[in-house]
Amino acid sequence: MYVITVYDVGEKRVAKMLKLCRKYLIWIQNSVFEGELSEVQIKELKYKAKEIMDPSEDSFIVFSSRDSKWLYKEIIGKERNSTDNFL
Repeated sequence: MYVITVYDVGEKRVAKMLKLCRKYLIWIQNSVFEGELSEVQIKELKYKAKEIMDPSEDSFIVFSSRDSKWLYKEIIGKERNSTDNFL
């Protein structure tokens, strides 16, 4: 499944959330990640994100699609991290 995640967490938790998301997805912009994950990986990521977050202050949003081809993506300006070089 193709996934885009966006998070907004308190300053003290940013580094932990960044490290977690980089384990699963590719960083494309501040607090935004994308990539292909299995259903199990998505569940793991959500569970681990909940452990880091303070639910009264923080948010973690997951957008998903069965396939990236169903999502139009246009980059205006500098692309932070290209995802075109997968082997």
